[in-house]
Amino acid sequence: MGFRLPSMVQAKHILKLQSLLSKNRAEVPKGHFAVYVGEVDKKRYVVPISYLNNPSFRSLLCQAEEEFGFNHPMGGLTIPCEEHALLDLASRLQAS
Repeated sequence: MGFRLPSMVQAKHILKLQSLLSKNRAEVPKGHFAVYVGEVDKKRYVVPISYLNNPSFRSLLCQAEEEFGFNHPMGGLTIPCEEHALLDLASRLQAS
């Protein structure tokens, strides 16, 4: 008999695993891209390219463009949101 983790926990776990895998390699896995989120300490997450099809994620990208332009010195896309906002969005996208 098993139990299901809430989708938010699953999303966080999947994104953390993908981030750990990509930190061990210099490259981001095919079909993914790196984003940095957080107010002070930027945390790196590797997200699927399929997120680009979602209007909510595109809204975050527009905010990133307005705040940072296209200059991202960290090597990945910096998104001006808190970590929990990205995790919440990821959990909603995985549930659909």
